[in-house]
Amino acid sequence: MLLAYAQLAGAMALVGANVGVAKLLAAALPIPMIACLRCLLACAVLWPLARIMEGRVRPGASALRNLALQALFGTALYNAGLLAGLRLTTALEGGLVLATLPAVVALGSALWLRERLSPRQWAAAGLAAGGMAAITLARLGDGAEGHWLGNLLVFGGVLGEAAYVLLAKRIAGSVPVVTASLWMQAFSAAMLLPLSLPGIGALAALADPRLAGLLVFHSLTASVLCLLLWYAGLRRVPAGVAGTFTAFLPATSLLVAVAVLGEAFTAVHGVGFVLMAASLLLATWPRRRQS
Repeated sequence: MLLAYAQLAGAMALVGANVGVAKLLAAALPIPMIACLRCLLACAVLWPLARIMEGRVRPGASALRNLALQALFGTALYNAGLLAGLRLTTALEGGLVLATLPAVVALGSALWLRERLSPRQWAAAGLAAGGMAAITLARLGDGAEGHWLGNLLVFGGVLGEAAYVLLAKRIAGSVPVVTASLWMQAFSAAMLLPLSLPGIGALAALADPRLAGLLVFHSLTASVLCLLLWYAGLRRVPAGVAGTFTAFLPATSLLVAVAVLGEAFTAVHGVGFVLMAASLLLATWPRRRQS
């Protein structure tokens, strides 16, 4: 069980660390190109993995349409919002905004899938909104226009990722996880390639080994390793308990932003972090079973 906990924590820690990596990449390369190259690299790894782990699987037409929509929202829109936002805001605040995801998914489930939310889930959504408001109002107050706009762009990426999660519920269990991820990355690459071609000259920047290494790390951890670690942990840990490990996302993004990127941690960030962490725990903590 300890290994499973470590796998879940590692998956979310990598997601958090990638916020800082994405900020560095967004400063050096066009956004469509980063997302497209990430998808292509992920496909190169996921294709043999899918064959080894799941065999030859052919999703039906309905599943493929759903996977194409997941690619549009969960890869194209998410990455566009995240990378564009991180050009304007800090990695620290971007990580805090990403922590609203469980609350947004819960609200989406209520509005779109007509699921009933518990009082605890409504409270989680309120805390997430409070965390967003804290950092956004602080930025409006100090005149840092780019920061609040960047935070809103990252939140647009959160909406895309939430749509992906809700769409994934529709085909849960009908397509194996690695195969579904492979198709998603392939659809995403096809969508992003035409947008990447105008900036193809920027590929010369990848001659810098540091930048190329960051891109490979970003692609393989965010699109491959996180997935494998998360689902390996879920084999032993109930989904409700696993959800509590999402708290590692804002915590790791905070550590990377402060320790590696040298960003300043203020009292407003502290308030936002506490509200976001409370929201995550409320939204994902397992319910007590009724005897």
